[in-house]
Amino acid sequence: MYISWLSRVWRIWVYDGRTTVSGRGAMTPAMHDDQRVKYLMLLSEKFPTCQAVYTEVINLEAILNLPKATEHFISDVHGDCEQFDHIINNCSGVIRERVRSVFRHRLTPGEQAELCTLIYYPDEKLGRMAEAHLDTPAWYRESLGRLIELARYLSDAYTRSKVRKAMPVSYAYIIDELLHASPGEASSRAAYHARIVDSIIETGSVCDFIRSLAALIKRLAVDHVHVVGDLYDRGAHGDAVIDRLMAYHSLDIQWGNHDICWMGAAAGSEACVATVVRNCVHYQTLDILEGSYGISLRELALFAEKTYAEQDVLSACEKAITVIMLKVSGQLISRHPEFDMADRLLLGGVDASAGTVRIGGRSYELVTRDFPTLEPSRPYELTDEERRVLDGLVESFTHSRRLRRHVDFLYEKGSVYLAYNNNLLFHGCVPMRADGSFRPIRVGGRHIAGRAYLDACDRMARIAWHERTPEALDWMWYLWCGLGSPLSGRTMKTFERTFVADRSAWAEEQDPYFELTCEPGACEHVLAEFGLSGPASHIINGHTPVARASGESPVRGGGRRLVIDGGFCRAYHSRTGIAGYTLIVDAQGMRIKAHRPYGAIGDVVADRGDIFSDDDQLEVNERPLIVADTDTGAHIRAQIDDLTALLDAYRTGDLPERGRA
Repeated sequence: MYISWLSRVWRIWVYDGRTTVSGRGAMTPAMHDDQRVKYLMLLSEKFPTCQAVYTEVINLEAILNLPKATEHFISDVHGDCEQFDHIINNCSGVIRERVRSVFRHRLTPGEQAELCTLIYYPDEKLGRMAEAHLDTPAWYRESLGRLIELARYLSDAYTRSKVRKAMPVSYAYIIDELLHASPGEASSRAAYHARIVDSIIETGSVCDFIRSLAALIKRLAVDHVHVVGDLYDRGAHGDAVIDRLMAYHSLDIQWGNHDICWMGAAAGSEACVATVVRNCVHYQTLDILEGSYGISLRELALFAEKTYAEQDVLSACEKAITVIMLKVSGQLISRHPEFDMADRLLLGGVDASAGTVRIGGRSYELVTRDFPTLEPSRPYELTDEERRVLDGLVESFTHSRRLRRHVDFLYEKGSVYLAYNNNLLFHGCVPMRADGSFRPIRVGGRHIAGRAYLDACDRMARIAWHERTPEALDWMWYLWCGLGSPLSGRTMKTFERTFVADRSAWAEEQDPYFELTCEPGACEHVLAEFGLSGPASHIINGHTPVARASGESPVRGGGRRLVIDGGFCRAYHSRTGIAGYTLIVDAQGMRIKAHRPYGAIGDVVADRGDIFSDDDQLEVNERPLIVADTDTGAHIRAQIDDLTALLDAYRTGDLPERGRA
């Protein structure tokens, strides 16, 4: 198709430093005449005649009038793969809604739930039906008919070509035939389709065919997923979440501070490596390191057992890696005064014999006096054994093939921020001053703010992965925890939360952004910085869990900012009172779903259960949106303009039709 072919063409030659590539089409006002001719010649390879151009323009014009496809926004999964998997499988309740729309007058609520379960977990449901000897030809025939009808209903929002590409190759022809059968067809045609269904059952391929239909339905129900950061940490299976995303048909990712720390660790940042290991030890999710990524903690465990007292408020392993982390991060802070983090240099204030630490001119009692590797005159210097442990961990992180594949994927699909269909997506904040202006941050010897700063952070993260320069690797750690980081936006009190009993020392300073954007004016200021405006534009963030149980709302700034961190991970459920948010944007409008916790998948299948959600309608469109109202529509209109220019060149003789002698 022209859309994907064109994107390859302009990457090859259009951008030369003088030409502006807008992203809405390859031909731009800044193109010189010779560039324009070259571009049209390349375009003519794909569309060699006027007829070919006519056909594509008609196709693109038709696409502009299709309904806007459904987008889902999720954030802060934090390694809870089972909860995430069910949200993906039930499409945040959209499957259940579509089943109700199609079958509400023909199926009971129980029968609708049975059909939903078959779509969510076809393997498990088919297995249970077989065990109960309920997998009769009549049941298969009935189930196939319902699945086909639902898939036909969902396919109306897409071109036939796109639906066909979404089908499994092995069954594409058969599914295409069944989807485009009309209820009013002649009896001979209806008999033909009925015979296809009977053959599917008789040949023994029915279970595989049901799995394929279930996958197609889920793919058609949600066209694109936005993941607004934090796939890792707290939960035990961030790797499994990424595996699931790698198999997903269409998505983008805005990096969270937990993601960037893992990315920095994979690139070789000592501070990030120590931080990731410390988080896994603290949250007792060591299996992701040793079982999933092949990162051995044996040397750390042996060192900790030999060096630290086990009978203490903290485990020996957690104390050992936390001290290593504080030492290497302290060295990093000293290398970068521009990070303005001198207040985090707390190891120098530790008096182990007295059991106290000086913080901000005040003395606090420590929860432990066990600091055997801390030399008061050189508090940030690693011992030889600590250095050996850390070097081994860095080597393990940088040589883990599976981790590298996952981080490659995060770079391929991810970025610091994204403007998409008039919504601005980023995980944390845009650093601001108290007066609402954007706060300049020093990067590479100059101070930059706002969008330019977020662009610089994105570039620095990519340099860290591809070039591994010391400065870029240090920046990965700053992006994890810096007050001026757009992924963090707060002062992390890891030392205090680990070693200080007095909780008054735990309070973390936040960037003014979080408070300011509770007002519409500040949100509009941020949106304008990224070229977005109007009542339909929104900021969509994660990062800060919304305590719904305490009356907090995810809707801020008069509806202009949406915070969709509702605590997917079970570790947050008691704090938020829910099991995560999903934002859904479709042709009808925008709504946010607050999910309730659910049990194991086996219980869901056995009891026809689901993740049920409280649905809050945020906005209802005056008319249903179509593709022409989206960013994709803008791209298509630009492509139509390009094709029109090619057609003019054919008509005027400036370019010969390739299909003519």
